[in-house]
Amino acid sequence: MRALFAGGFFPRDCPTRTVLDHVTSRWGILVLLTLAEGTLRWGELRRAVEGVSEKMLAQTLRVLEQDGLVHREAFVVIPPHVEYSLTGLGDDLVTRLVPLMAWIARHADEIVTHAAPATP
Repeated sequence: MRALFAGGFFPRDCPTRTVLDHVTSRWGILVLLTLAEGTLRWGELRRAVEGVSEKMLAQTLRVLEQDGLVHREAFVVIPPHVEYSLTGLGDDLVTRLVPLMAWIARHADEIVTHAAPATP
C-alpha cells in the first residue's frame, strides 16, 4: 500500500477519498451491485434497493453517472422512461467488489452478533 501512496495513506487532497466516498456510500455500493445483474429502469432499481428514498436514489445515480460508473439512457417514448446500467468501468469495479461482498455475507452474522450490546 505504501508504494501506491508515497505521500501517505489517503492524504486529504487525494482523489481516492472522493471515489471511496461515492462508491462506498450507504447506497452507492448497493446500486452498483444491483446493476451488476443487468440494465434496470428507475422503478425496478428502486424496488431492488430496498429502503432507498427517491431523493437518495436520484442523488446516488447522479454521482455514479458523473464518476463514469453508471450509464443513464432516457427514452423519448410515452410514457417516458430511463434505464440504468453499468459502464465498463463500473463493471470492472463490481468485479472487484464481489469478493468483498462474499466475505461480508459469510461473516455478517458473526460480526453483528459480536458487536451487539449485552443485555442485562
